Amino acid sequence: MARTREFDTDTVVRSAMELFWRRGYEATSIQDLVDATGLGRGSLYAAFGSKDGLYEAGLRRYVEMSSARMTARLERDVPIREVIGDLLLSLVDEAARDADRRGCLVTNTAVERLPHDAVSGRIVADALGGVRESIAAALTRARERGELSPDADVPGLADFFITAIQGLRVMAKAGPDRRRLTGVVETALGVLP
Repeated sequence: MARTREFDTDTVVRSAMELFWRRGYEATSIQDLVDATGLGRGSLYAAFGSKDGLYEAGLRRYVEMSSARMTARLERDVPIREVIGDLLLSLVDEAARDADRRGCLVTNTAVERLPHDAVSGRIVADALGGVRESIAAALTRARERGELSPDADVPGLADFFITAIQGLRVMAKAGPDRRRLTGVVETALGVLP
C-alpha cells in the first residue's frame, strides 16, 4: 500500500521557488532543496520526479503570482499612460526593495535555462505571452476610448512594452539605480500620447 503524503505540497513548492529564485537552478543542489523544504530526497523525488520537476513547479507558482499582479494593474480603468507607467514604476519599486537582487524568476529562467530546457522554455513563453496579451488588451481599450490613434499598432506596442519590462528587470538585477530605471520608464512612456 502506498504511503500518503504527509506534507503540504504548496509550502514545499513555495520554499523551493524562493530558493531557486534567490540562487538560480544551477547553484541549487538537491541537498539545498532538502534543507529548504524539510523533506528527504526520497520524498522530493517521489513528489516531483526530479530537481527539474520541482523547479518547474516553483516556476509555475511564480508565474501565477506575478502574472496575477501584473494583470490586475493592467486592467485598471484609467488612462493608458497611467496604466503602463504604474506597471513599469512598480517594477522599479520592486527592484529597489530587492536587496538580494533576485530579479524576476521568469527573466532569470530565460537567461539561465533557455534554450536547452524545453519545459521551462514553454513556461517562460506562456508567461511572457500572457503579460503581452494583457498589455495588448489595455492598449486596445485605450484605442477604443480614443487615447490612441485608430491605426495604433497594438501588437507592436505590446511587444515593445514586454521588451521594456524585461530590459528593466535585467538592468535592475545588474544594479537597481532608481534614477536610471525611472529614466528608462519615462523614455518608454514617450511612445504613448
